[in-house]
Amino acid sequence: MEPDGGRTRLRGRGRPPSRRAGSSSLEGQLIEERILRYYEEGDEDGRLASGAERLELLRVQDILRRVLPGAPLRVLDVGGGPGAHARWLAADGHTVHVVDPVPRHVRRAAGHAGVTAALGEARALDEPDASYDAVLLFGPLYHLVERADRLAAWREAVRVVRPGGVVAATAINRFASLHDGLRRGFLERPGVREVIEATLADGRHLPGDRAPFTTAYLHHPDDLAEEVRACGLHLEHVYPVEGAMWLIEGIESWIDDPGKRELLLWGLRSTEREPALLGASRHLLAVARAAGEGATPP
Repeated sequence: MEPDGGRTRLRGRGRPPSRRAGSSSLEGQLIEERILRYYEEGDEDGRLASGAERLELLRVQDILRRVLPGAPLRVLDVGGGPGAHARWLAADGHTVHVVDPVPRHVRRAAGHAGVTAALGEARALDEPDASYDAVLLFGPLYHLVERADRLAAWREAVRVVRPGGVVAATAINRFASLHDGLRRGFLERPGVREVIEATLADGRHLPGDRAPFTTAYLHHPDDLAEEVRACGLHLEHVYPVEGAMWLIEGIESWIDDPGKRELLLWGLRSTEREPALLGASRHLLAVARAAGEGATPP
């Protein structure tokens, strides 16, 4: 690891983003310093391994195992963090490469069997054209506040996926901060209500030190579908990841019990095609295909 102009870089395939017209918010750096500090100091490694957060992991596994072709696939996990998804995808028989802007995440991800990792940034991937069967954007869209930057990340995913390949991306729901504030009781903290009101207005979550999360963009479900189509992808579906189930008191006990866990997943599958319930979910997962064999033209 070596310092470079105020950024942190690891030797390998990762490189800082190039300067592109229309891409302004994080131009010339891998990640905003506030966001980097949030992930370097936090416990992203264990976030999906305990409590109600496990519902997110279970549902992403459930959806991807249904929509991805059979193993082995070459999977690029962009913004894959410390490898929570890369680990189980590799165990399923896929070859997984993680690209992430946080050095700590890259080191952790590279420690999983069957996973390689490099420092890099979603808007300028250091990967060849059409070189992956599936590309995951499970993180980048959270923190690219400007639409131009999010579209740049989408277009890079389109560039590196093979014709007909899968591009899947998660987003935080526009209403998640309001629901989470009510559920966890931090809505009464000074300044938090004002942050959430601003987020509800335009999706920009700019909390300073007043809310638990860091700088982010929270998608309205319609925004996510529009971004997919704007990049020439064929949208298959926008899934509610947790649906309304994450708001249920004591949901952890359902996740712990194998029988109840299967009922929980059954209930989520049964309602995942209902547009009226999208706004209740904490996360959204868009599944799309690149033009080519196996894809319907957008």
